Amino acid sequence: QALVPAVLMNIYVVTLNQLYDVEIDKVNKPDLPLASGDFSRGTGIAIALISSLTSLTMGVMFRSPPLLLALIIWFLLGSAYSIQLPFLRWKGHPFLAPFSMMILMGLVYQLLFFIHIQKYMLARPVVITKPLVFATAFMCVLSFANGLLKDVPDVDGDRKFDIQTLSVIVGRERVFWLCVSMMLTAYGAAILVGASSSFPLSKLVTVICHSILAFILWLRAKTVDLSSNASTLSFYMFIWKTQLVSLKWKGI
Repeated sequence: QALVPAVLMNIYVVTLNQLYDVEIDKVNKPDLPLASGDFSRGTGIAIALISSLTSLTMGVMFRSPPLLLALIIWFLLGSAYSIQLPFLRWKGHPFLAPFSMMILMGLVYQLLFFIHIQKYMLARPVVITKPLVFATAFMCVLSFANGLLKDVPDVDGDRKFDIQTLSVIVGRERVFWLCVSMMLTAYGAAILVGASSSFPLSKLVTVICHSILAFILWLRAKTVDLSSNASTLSFYMFIWKTQLVSLKWKGI
């Protein structure tokens, strides 16, 4: 039930970002629909309007306060990230951009969607368990790291258009290894938490799986050519895949 409005809201956020970043994307991501000219600006505006309005309408129709709140927060954060207005355009702030991703991926996804599923789909009481709290903290760290890492491949275009990401300010190498360190720390914490579990199967799965993910992350990071936008972008997409695997193993 939450999947369709969530996908629609994601389409809105991505499209809105492309509408405001056409010139930047011509440098960083020239294959995107608006930057390449495959879609006109009018088409992009129509997609953004239809997807956002449909998503919010579905949120109201489903009569689930946590789902509607999640969609509203998603809409506001996505808009604040891209729109060129005073106090907005968080994309150009070195920490507001990753902070907004942390709020969305770490808190909104983990907590509000969890409450929606438990209470309004499964009709079960909402119980905030220790695994849920840890999974939320874990995803907050990974999401913040991803929010910083996503700018590493975009340094050339961001610098040209004066987008002051942390990668532009301190350099892509420092940000890259900061993100890798944050993610390895999160995996290390997951291993320690798993090792302290009183359930043997949970202990075994958590320790082994997160050890594997941490090892793969480290090996993959060592192969990245930081002078290549294609290589750093490939690593960023790889991180998203490992994040989805982590979510699946946590059962969230």
